Amino acid sequence: MATACLVAAALTTGAAVAPTASGAPASGGTPGPETTAGPAGTGTAPGRPGPGAAPGPVGAPTPGCGTTPPQAAGTTAVRTVDSGGRERGVRVHLPDGYRPDRPIPVVLVFHGRGNDGATTENFSGLSGLPAVVAYPDGVPGGEGKRSWQGAPYSAPGVDDVAFTGDLLDDLESTLCVDPGRVFATGKSNGGGFTEILACRMSDRIAAIAPVAGAYYRDGEPPCRPGRPVPALFVHGTGDATIPYTGDADRGLPAIPAKVAEWVARDGCRARPQTRRIEPDVTIATWRGCRDGARVAHVAVDGGGHTWPGATAYSGGGVTTRTVRATALIGDFFGLGGPR
Repeated sequence: MATACLVAAALTTGAAVAPTASGAPASGGTPGPETTAGPAGTGTAPGRPGPGAAPGPVGAPTPGCGTTPPQAAGTTAVRTVDSGGRERGVRVHLPDGYRPDRPIPVVLVFHGRGNDGATTENFSGLSGLPAVVAYPDGVPGGEGKRSWQGAPYSAPGVDDVAFTGDLLDDLESTLCVDPGRVFATGKSNGGGFTEILACRMSDRIAAIAPVAGAYYRDGEPPCRPGRPVPALFVHGTGDATIPYTGDADRGLPAIPAKVAEWVARDGCRARPQTRRIEPDVTIATWRGCRDGARVAHVAVDGGGHTWPGATAYSGGGVTTRTVRATALIGDFFGLGGPR
């Protein structure tokens, strides 16, 4: 519990990981400025999501408000969404205490290449967040493995950005959700896809939090979001699948360079606040961003291609137990949630 509180404080008060000239995270630094306590200890004004300005009015009712939900609160159910002439599968979890008269946040979770929503729900524990959590399945691409748009192995002709919009339309029409608090996270290829959503759907995606992200952009236009999009990047420095230092042959950027790109895009102050959580985690947060946005980076020393704190196998290499990615994400999105 002490570690969880420290992590929450780090993300709230400005702790974070500064890329150095060598590409490794810098430790040390001082705590960030004090903030006004908001919902779930987010350090924001009441009524606003934790990481920054939302794409739409917070708490606005959707067509699904006031209707009987298609499943019981506290359960996960499989549904299909028609998109681009395909039936796409998605697992949807309703939190305990879901009420059809109270709009609640949505967290979209995108699995890694060759994985699926069910496995990701199992190892991540994201269904413990106080939100509607949706786990869509990608379309099989190269080697018959499910994947997401933007990667060189993704299924040709599949528009996953349009599918995400169709999925949100479906959730809004059948459940009481908050269109101003729609967040996206994912692992590996799915994590990289959340960046594409931030670039192209900033009118509907409030913030992103990729884990071990594979930042491919094959066929993608330049990233020009309509607003500063808060972003949390979680990555292990020992990731052998998506190297922390990048892989030029595959077109993968170094993670510190990717973080710096978003720091500049969101107009944040160049120097972050940093905090070390022993024995292996450094958290860095850039503040002073436009419209109250925030960029943060969690670097796990020697961490593999894994989900920190995973409750089941999540990939190759070391899985840290110092922090839980799910708790980091919940704090960054202003949701709180499982520790």
